[in-house]
Amino acid sequence: MSIMTIVIMIVISVGLVVYALLPNKDDQAEAIRRRVAGKKSTDDLALLRSDAKESVASKVVQSMAPFATRPVMPKNAEEMSKLNLKLATAGLREENSATIFLASKTIVAILLGLLVCIYMWSQGAETNKLFGWTVMAAGAGFWAPNFWLSMAANRRMEQVVRGLPDSLDLMVISVESGLALDSAIQRVGDEMKNVHPLLSEEFQIATLESQMGIPRSEALGNMATRTGVPQMRSLVSIVNQAERFGTSIASALRNQADALRVKRRQEAEERAQKTTVKLMAPLILFIFPAIFVVLAGPAALRLIDTMGSTGGL
Repeated sequence: MSIMTIVIMIVISVGLVVYALLPNKDDQAEAIRRRVAGKKSTDDLALLRSDAKESVASKVVQSMAPFATRPVMPKNAEEMSKLNLKLATAGLREENSATIFLASKTIVAILLGLLVCIYMWSQGAETNKLFGWTVMAAGAGFWAPNFWLSMAANRRMEQVVRGLPDSLDLMVISVESGLALDSAIQRVGDEMKNVHPLLSEEFQIATLESQMGIPRSEALGNMATRTGVPQMRSLVSIVNQAERFGTSIASALRNQADALRVKRRQEAEERAQKTTVKLMAPLILFIFPAIFVVLAGPAALRLIDTMGSTGGL
């Protein structure tokens, strides 16, 4: 009963804190009415409502962030830029992504450590054992967001690499048909939206940066930095060199697409060759024992019966 009381009190306290940070619904409705005074369409009203919900969530995050992010805040601007780059590689590009990620490390560590502490205390564990398991659980909770971020970044990089040869083929066709390179990049971003949405998003961002006045080489370099894919960096280098020396961009893109496709086929063949080695462990641990029991089981039982009867005689 005491453990349940503690858990219920913790849940109620967290709920009261979150409720206290939420704005009043009447004030929110009044603000929407004031903002809609100059609007005419229902789409604008729906957009305002969604903006109001996002502002509520951002207000809650901004109110709780200073307490949760203070223990894990990067020491300098260089570490903060590395974290933002890692988040961008994983596809987290919102303004408060770094704040939410840093806060999640503290919150997950505290919650996991608290749960393990309550469980070990309920089991009547000794003080040293209780302290050790609590610290271990808190450390695991502290590093869990980093592990998740690395997995998300690697998954996104793999999807970008997988769609790069097809995108380059479409870019070659667009350039050979008479489109400029900027128009070809924009066309690839529009056409690949349903097939490779992540890569399409990157090309669209590069197009928007070019339209805002950023040089194309710099926009493509930013795209390579965001994705973190070596193949994208080599693509940017090839495009820049082709423009600098006046060579054919279509030929350079075609050669790069062929090289990427060959490399992708080689990686698939390598994975296929590794399959036989990876199957050894489940074969030895699970399949071979079952086969051994099925084949040798009846003979072993008959041998035991024969030895038993012989010993009885």
